Amino acid sequence: MPELPEVETTRRGIESSVVGRVIEKVIVREPRLRWRIPKQLPELAAGQRVVQLRRRAKYLVFDLERGSMILHLGMSGSLRVLPATTPPSMHDHVDIVMDSGQCLRFNDPRRFGSLLWTDTDPLQHKLLKSLAPEPLSDEFNGEYLARAAKGRSVAIKQLIMNGQVVVGVGNIYASEALFRAGVRPRRAAGRLKRPEFDALVKAIKDVLNDAIRAGGTTLRDYINPEGNPGYFRQKLYVYERTKDPCRVCKTPIKHFVQGQRSTYFCPQCQK
Repeated sequence: MPELPEVETTRRGIESSVVGRVIEKVIVREPRLRWRIPKQLPELAAGQRVVQLRRRAKYLVFDLERGSMILHLGMSGSLRVLPATTPPSMHDHVDIVMDSGQCLRFNDPRRFGSLLWTDTDPLQHKLLKSLAPEPLSDEFNGEYLARAAKGRSVAIKQLIMNGQVVVGVGNIYASEALFRAGVRPRRAAGRLKRPEFDALVKAIKDVLNDAIRAGGTTLRDYINPEGNPGYFRQKLYVYERTKDPCRVCKTPIKHFVQGQRSTYFCPQCQK
């Protein structure tokens, strides 16, 4: 599933091709995504200029002159910038055709993505208005995370993956950040000390920024807007490296299932 770095990589990759351009038309080949694409969306979007392209958590917000499109890549979705004359392939469900002669093509084999419309502030849309702070924002800091963890016995890895605490820290990046911070994933969140929260927040920001610079992490389906995989996987310290030697201390990496998700850690580097 595309996580925050993959979505941010997508945003940056398509931004120059859509912002400032006028949408000539929206072609919907398959409206039955996670939520059905609103029937009126093509008519509402056509003829409008894209004013800005934002990301909130794993949603992309296309702000037009009047209204906004809210897009989610789902589990297997991708966006490509292509010549509008390029014949569609299987699972190419939507084309947003620009006045440049290019189109933004949404491909989603599993159809768990979405494309919605709002006439009001998109950040107040029911899918976005209750989202927690962004992990790369100033609001997300050691003090905030310590407050969120106070008195809680939940494992620290599960806490930082909780979208009501912070958005966009997926399974891969949670494991990698905990390694960098030297914190074991099973530790009770409420028992960490303040310097550990500071170190963990810094590690989360560093891991996400490193992943964005590398174009994301490809495990199965994800490709960036140029059709290439993300390369952060080559820099992973623990994720999917069971029994491989730790890149720091050479101790074999361990694996266990936590909250129905695979967790990886170094028993020597993480305390």
